[in-house]
Amino acid sequence: MATKSRGYSAEDIEILEDLSPILHRPGMYTDPANPNHALVEVIDNASDEGLAGFAKSISVVLHEDGSATVEDDGRGIPVDIHPKKKVPAVQVIFTTLHSGGKFRKTDKDAAYRIAGGLHGVGICVTNALSTRLEVEVTRDGAVHRLVFAENGKVKEPLKKLRTAGPRESGTRIRFWPDPNYFDTPKIIHQDIALLLRAKAMLLPGVRFTLGVEKAGKVETTTWHFPEGIKGYFASAISGNEPVAETFFGERYVTAQSESDNFAEGEGALWAIAWTAESEVVAEAYVNMIPTRHGGTHVSGLREGVYNAIRNFIELHAMSQRGLKLVPEDVWSRASYVLSVKMLDPQFKGQVKNELISRDAVKLVAQMVRDPFELWLNQHVGEGKRIAELVIRQALARSRAAQKVERRKSSGVAVLPGKLTDCASDDPDRNELFIVEGDSAGGSAKQARDKEFQAVLPLKGKPKNTWQDDSGALFANKEIEAIALAIGVEPHSAETADLSGLRYRKIVILADADVDGAHIQVLLLTLFFRHFPKLIDGGNVYVAQPPLFRIDVPSAGKGKPARKIYALDAAELAAFEEKLVDEGVKPDSWAVSRFKGLGEMSPEQLWETTLNPDTRRMLPVSLGDNLEEPDRDVFNMMMAKENASQRREWMEAFGNLVDADIS
Repeated sequence: MATKSRGYSAEDIEILEDLSPILHRPGMYTDPANPNHALVEVIDNASDEGLAGFAKSISVVLHEDGSATVEDDGRGIPVDIHPKKKVPAVQVIFTTLHSGGKFRKTDKDAAYRIAGGLHGVGICVTNALSTRLEVEVTRDGAVHRLVFAENGKVKEPLKKLRTAGPRESGTRIRFWPDPNYFDTPKIIHQDIALLLRAKAMLLPGVRFTLGVEKAGKVETTTWHFPEGIKGYFASAISGNEPVAETFFGERYVTAQSESDNFAEGEGALWAIAWTAESEVVAEAYVNMIPTRHGGTHVSGLREGVYNAIRNFIELHAMSQRGLKLVPEDVWSRASYVLSVKMLDPQFKGQVKNELISRDAVKLVAQMVRDPFELWLNQHVGEGKRIAELVIRQALARSRAAQKVERRKSSGVAVLPGKLTDCASDDPDRNELFIVEGDSAGGSAKQARDKEFQAVLPLKGKPKNTWQDDSGALFANKEIEAIALAIGVEPHSAETADLSGLRYRKIVILADADVDGAHIQVLLLTLFFRHFPKLIDGGNVYVAQPPLFRIDVPSAGKGKPARKIYALDAAELAAFEEKLVDEGVKPDSWAVSRFKGLGEMSPEQLWETTLNPDTRRMLPVSLGDNLEEPDRDVFNMMMAKENASQRREWMEAFGNLVDADIS
């Protein structure tokens, strides 16, 4: 490792504000169900020292009094005075949002170039939501101690406790979660055990220990996988015999050219196996952070493996006439563990349960596809056993779809002429996009996947149907077209018949502006009032096309040029702030605003809005016991006789609306 990366002092801690935002809105920063995420933030910091090659041992102890201790033998947090804050750097890290040593992504030799902690927020959350937090740092021949209390206030300033050996170093943190900020202050130790076990797999050189204190005694469990993912995966699928050998692989970008889309060091590590029965294992990580809800990196794995298997089946002429493979045929019986390294991952929320970086799809697919295709053709017997299982799954799916088709009415459905339908007859897979206008409809038709995505363009804004009788709906040609396309008649909750439903997902696709929002409301009114079972069944979605595109120039070989899409002005501002934090020169990037969907190229519309791997969509649903309150809101907003009530509402709450009037 380069000498430069071993330097770690106050000058490496960059400041990007106090802890008050966390206390005002803790749910934006952590999971309020329990303090597990607050503990995970501390574990992640220790793990990053292991990832950087400095820590060899990390231990966690859950105490009987509800507190938790995390200790590592890494370099120790810097304790010298911060040049800007004029207080010890360790104090800055625990009390200042957006501070830390992990922002220097363009520096090839930075120890934290690829790390789990990315925003300098996590450890501040732990401190802010604790009644007490103690830090002990061993480094530079001394042990130092700093204590916080009352949600992040300095209780005992940093002081030297004793001397230490020249080779001793590390950090020990103990915190007591504040029960006022969590549904329960109890840490769920089973979840922490699973996390530490996974981190031991991802860091083969580090030993992880979990201790649980009971009746004054600490019972410990240790995880260490010297073989890394191989030993871990074998343990995870034990008792579930694969139909073929497990496919292990690891691939990272090692050299950079001007045409490369990814930076040196980015890549993936994986293990995949197919089993004929029992439950499958599905685990994915980004920079050692577990992403329980998956995300774009999992989509990339699915894409790369699917394409490799499909090519193998075609090469060996194993497919049957008329049988079309879909990704679910490949993945319904696949177990996998995936670990991705990315320079600048974007997660959905601070809890980081889901990766939303669009680049991750291409990165993982590119890393996995060629090695897997090569492996299949070097292990033809293993490949054929996997392919046979995939084909059996495809045949079973096809037979199930045929049974559904036979149960439908034998009458020929009359579909609206403006509908551009998809090729697939499988309603469980198909999607319908309801788009406003011929221009946007034309772009969507070119951008879509013709196999399973249909497009229905509407002319102008839909009618407000809140007070219309169901029998009079078909007098409006646009609403008649919607009903005919989806194959479901208008209904009440009691009279619904969804047997003719032609699409599992019905997606409202409108421009990301005020007019688009109005169209969304009118269509949601239609579905809520006249097609309630579609909402109950989770069939209705709202697409989220971006309003802005940011073109970021190349930052040298370490970071190629890229495009970032922002949903709205708030997300645009957040991305621009993040670019500055990364060291990108202000005003060097270009921002363009989409005036409408029709202005996007088919490639842009596919990447941002239609591609299942990279799009963002909101499912429409009713919360528990919210049907009547929702109905009251619709009635107030949509009923003709409630104009005065709407006016009163706007006078009272209009200042809270972030209106786009540009």
